[in-house]
Parts: sequence; C-alpha cells; structure tokens
Amino acid sequence: MSTANLTSAQVVDLVKQLSPEQQLEVFSLLLRQHWPRWESLSHYGAERARLVAAERDRIWDEMDEAEREAFIDDTLHETWY
Repeated sequence: MSTANLTSAQVVDLVKQLSPEQQLEVFSLLLRQHWPRWESLSHYGAERARLVAAERDRIWDEMDEAEREAFIDDTLHETWY
C-alpha cells in the first residue's frame, strides 16, 4: 500500500467530495478513535466542577443549567488578591 502526503486542507476537501453515507463512516471512525479521551476529559471536568462548587458551599448536581453557567462565569472571573 502506498502512502500519499496530503495536507489537512486536502483531506478535508476529499472528505467533502464523499457521499453523506461515506462522510458519516469517516466521522464514526474518527469519533471511535477519540471517544475515550473525550470521555475521560468529560468525567474529569464534571468532578472538578463538583469540587469547586462544594468549596463554595454549592451543590453542582442541584443547579440547573442557567445556575451552572452563572457559577462558571463567576468562578472564572473571580479576582484573586
């Protein structure tokens, strides 16, 4: 099997030329390859959010989506003096 040296842009252009079914196959392959890392980061982020909330006397799992967003925004913009 020979190997072609393509840029990322060339690969993207080639994938765009595939049928929707073939694009889905490529997407599924890439997703399966990277899913374990994404899942690990997702679990890590959720646990960190729970810990930071607990440090501030909040319960992450009892917050609705708007409360979580506000909490994250407030936490990211805290001033440390």
